[in-house]
Amino acid sequence: MAQADEDGEAGPETPGLRKIIHVDMDAFFASVEQRDNPELRGKPVAVGGPGGRGVVAAASYEARKFGVRSAMPSVTAKRLCPELIFCKGRFDAYREVSRQIRAVFHHHTDLVEPLSLDEAYLDVTRDRLGIGSATRIAELIRQEIRAKTQLTASAGVSYNKFLAKLASDQNKPDGLCVIRPGEGADFVAGLPIRRFHGVGPRGAEKMARFGIETGADLATRDIAWLRAHFGSFADYLYRAARGVDLRPVRASRVRKSVGRERTFFEDISSGPALRDTLENIIAIVWGYIERAEARGRTVTLKLKYTDFRIVSRARTMAKPVANREDFSAIARDLLDEMLPLPLPIRLMGLTLSKLEGADGEDEEDTRPDAQLSLL
Repeated sequence: MAQADEDGEAGPETPGLRKIIHVDMDAFFASVEQRDNPELRGKPVAVGGPGGRGVVAAASYEARKFGVRSAMPSVTAKRLCPELIFCKGRFDAYREVSRQIRAVFHHHTDLVEPLSLDEAYLDVTRDRLGIGSATRIAELIRQEIRAKTQLTASAGVSYNKFLAKLASDQNKPDGLCVIRPGEGADFVAGLPIRRFHGVGPRGAEKMARFGIETGADLATRDIAWLRAHFGSFADYLYRAARGVDLRPVRASRVRKSVGRERTFFEDISSGPALRDTLENIIAIVWGYIERAEARGRTVTLKLKYTDFRIVSRARTMAKPVANREDFSAIARDLLDEMLPLPLPIRLMGLTLSKLEGADGEDEEDTRPDAQLSLL
């Protein structure tokens, strides 16, 4: 087994072992609002629209104590936290802070793979300053981000992307977690299955019916069993349960699409319910589009019926979709074209593709946490 030195890094006897950091800003949008408006500090804050069809794009930690979460309908958030203060998103401000953060990353390595405005993977196996210790680099990055932006970041350090991302969630907010070589499988074994990226509420319920509650439970199932019950998601689950992830950090990666899907606890069939659901998904997806700084020409609406048949409609524009209003109008038209539905639906998805400059792998298809929930 690979040996690690006292700082948690791979020693010279473990060639090829990567040093990966995942940095994730803490409640990014809400924290920027609290930083720029002192009256909001220490108060429950949500970025998003307060109206009936509004959706929370981000919530401060004060709001999260009441159960407020991103992607939650604003009316639900307000019911959970009556004192909740809503702020309209200021994406120009968020992008400016993101540029400052990325400059800190590139001070230490050229191998930076942004996932959104507020998080990224870094490969510091060969760091630019010759520090050598990924743990020390993560500490310095967090210090530099705080000094330049007055915001806090959490970081995870490990030998692959999957573990580094898990680690960055472990001690939030303003925390650091290190998973050293040889510790990955044990760390994953103790996690609730819901912590696995891509496993949503429905997926966790399905696994619970099979007696799978933790990573250790998942590791007892062989690949054939997983493929029989979880299809194409099986290979990811099999590797993740063992702390294995061979994906490199790709600095040149350009996504081909941005989208999200939502699986419902109850099937939906009526026109008003479908339209309300679409409005929530529009708000969620447009938030991801803004965070990814993506502009594309094709909008695709996907529905999955209760009999598991999948249908989709797409529209490609001559120019990139420039704003949320245009994006929303196209999505609504696509839904209208599909009504009335022959059956209720159990899933709805919305995607923007044909992105400007896209030539990499499809982010929506390849990233395990790309969907809001797993069937």
